[in-house]
Amino acid sequence: MFCKDLLKKYNRPENFFNRDLSWIEFNRRVFEEALNPNLPLLDRIKFISIFFSNLDEFYMIRVSGLKEQVAANVGGPTIDGLTPREQLEKIEATLKPMLESLVELWKNDIHTELRANNVFIHKLTELSEEENNLLNAYFKKEIYPVLTPLAFDPGRPFPYISNLSLSLAVVLLNPKGDKHFARVKVPSILPRLLRVDAIINPQRKKDSGEKFSARYIWVGDLIKANLHHLFPKMEILEAHRFRITRDTDIEIQEDEADDLLRVIEENIRQRKFGNVVRIEVEKDMPGFMIDTLLENLQIHIDDLHVYDGPLGLSDVMVLYDLPLHQLKEKPFYPVTPKWFDEDEDIFSLIRKKDILIHHPYESFKPVVEFIKQAANDPDVLAIKQTLYRVGSNSPIVKYLMEAAERGKQVAVLVELKARFDEENNIFWARELEKVGAHVVYGLIGLKTHAKMTLVVRKEFEGLKRYVHLATGNYNATTAKIYTDLGLFTTDTELCSDVSDVFNFLTGYSKQDEFNKLIVAPLNLRNTFLKLILREIENVKNGGEGKIILKCNAIVDPICIAGLYEASNSGVKIELIVRGICCLVPGVPGVSENITVRSIVGRYLEHSRIYYFFNNQNEEVYLSSADLMQRNLDGRVETTFGVQDEKLKNVLINNILKPYLRDNTKARKLNASMEYANILPEESEKKFNIQEWLMKHAEKAASKIKKAK
Repeated sequence: MFCKDLLKKYNRPENFFNRDLSWIEFNRRVFEEALNPNLPLLDRIKFISIFFSNLDEFYMIRVSGLKEQVAANVGGPTIDGLTPREQLEKIEATLKPMLESLVELWKNDIHTELRANNVFIHKLTELSEEENNLLNAYFKKEIYPVLTPLAFDPGRPFPYISNLSLSLAVVLLNPKGDKHFARVKVPSILPRLLRVDAIINPQRKKDSGEKFSARYIWVGDLIKANLHHLFPKMEILEAHRFRITRDTDIEIQEDEADDLLRVIEENIRQRKFGNVVRIEVEKDMPGFMIDTLLENLQIHIDDLHVYDGPLGLSDVMVLYDLPLHQLKEKPFYPVTPKWFDEDEDIFSLIRKKDILIHHPYESFKPVVEFIKQAANDPDVLAIKQTLYRVGSNSPIVKYLMEAAERGKQVAVLVELKARFDEENNIFWARELEKVGAHVVYGLIGLKTHAKMTLVVRKEFEGLKRYVHLATGNYNATTAKIYTDLGLFTTDTELCSDVSDVFNFLTGYSKQDEFNKLIVAPLNLRNTFLKLILREIENVKNGGEGKIILKCNAIVDPICIAGLYEASNSGVKIELIVRGICCLVPGVPGVSENITVRSIVGRYLEHSRIYYFFNNQNEEVYLSSADLMQRNLDGRVETTFGVQDEKLKNVLINNILKPYLRDNTKARKLNASMEYANILPEESEKKFNIQEWLMKHAEKAASKIKKAK
């Protein structure tokens, strides 16, 4: 009843930001990092790539969904008052100036700065005749054999065009004077930027004292210049690049599936043939070619994006790998936690006390080592783990396979429905099955997003359980660039809860009550609201109420309504939300006690920390879940309180509160859905939370080395 009454009280469009427009404001903060003149050049290029990569996924999933609603005449407004058609109009109007700015930035500022640092992206006309001849010879040998020109005429239907692929639309004239249309795909196996100096002089060795330089051309330019080889005896009249985006959010009919793995594989195949939702074209493509593409791709003029510059700028990330360290932020190498340097096995270390690890400031190595030692330890009887996004080269999965080969009970829930990681996860699921591990693919109607590992070990006193719980994936690669937290513990009640959750995942357990673990979709929203309600009651009883939440997204209307109620009751609420925030802060009578800030920096903020003052008996929870309906209702998620007072102090005073001091990368959200930079006061020093955490980690590691 509390939930329904709360939502009814605050259910007005002006109390909620639109989810998709809020996401665009998150990507605007990525865009602003690309524009930031204080960032080194290659880091700005990195943010250009991230912006366009984010946008591709946004169109594949969110925009495609809105277009489906419009096509199905679903016209009703969402909680923020916008219909699907209105959302699409606002999305396009908001994105257009950003896209134009970034293309101009690329063509002018970035190009100029690259040239100043001896990195050149040439037009073919800028190269000598000899260089062009060498490149043309390279084309014939290395590129021509993999190209397939596809004609379009009454006998040959309009060719299939794959998602996010770059293509050339070509108009030809045959000897009889007839015009023809063809498409040439730029294969994704080819690099978008070809290194000219490596092609024209592959044997050349760099002199040790020689200044670094690199010269590139766009592969599309070289293909375009050599189209006559693909169409001999034809005259090339027009050739222009275009790129399409397809709907990849294909619905899975899980309730009708007799084999979920097979259904997911079919889903991946179907994804390639989703409806086209966007076409990007070069500015100089003539109208008749655009009309031909729109008609045959069955899309509308509203789905057209015209660029006065290169298409698919997500591909420029390759430049970030250049060995120009002076053009990047100072490298940081995760430190090894002090306890891990001791000469004890990892189990005896965890037995002594709970251990908290903060990635990427602290190394992911202990997590890998935990699985490795469990796989090799003859006293370990069983390992159970959830895997959501493990990556293509996972050391953790390899150790799980070793454990199964050694005869240990290995049970792994591999979530096949982790979007865009399905193929990796299918591969690992099959590899684990081959060695005898028990593999569960996921639950019908739910994604398993919880990050849990349980190790059962035979010891002198009897069987003992060891648990690792985390906010982020078991992915050694992303652990270097995502901020996340993990907890090792032998807490009896928490270990018992984790066992119960695994039984719920792998068997038919109907367990819905737990000692310490909070589990979605069973009780996470209600528990969160109870914690909010407790802060409200404390204020009503003359105490102080305070909530600090750090997460990736706040979307759930009921949770937002609970925060509004707390604000109106005098509870001070500080939110650190990296991405989507549908809560409107600073509105008198609704949210005047709520501030929202976002931090976009070197690392992707991914950890979820939920803090409640609780009349000075502070409580801190870590979670795999954001406050979104999909997390609270459609996923298996775990949220766990940190009991150890020292670790709780670290989380509050060394992590959470310093985030509120950031005046360099932090931006504050206002009631108009605009983010403003938080600038230091005259008496304040600049404070960058991610830099501070790096220095803090290095200082701690240095002290240990000196002590040794």
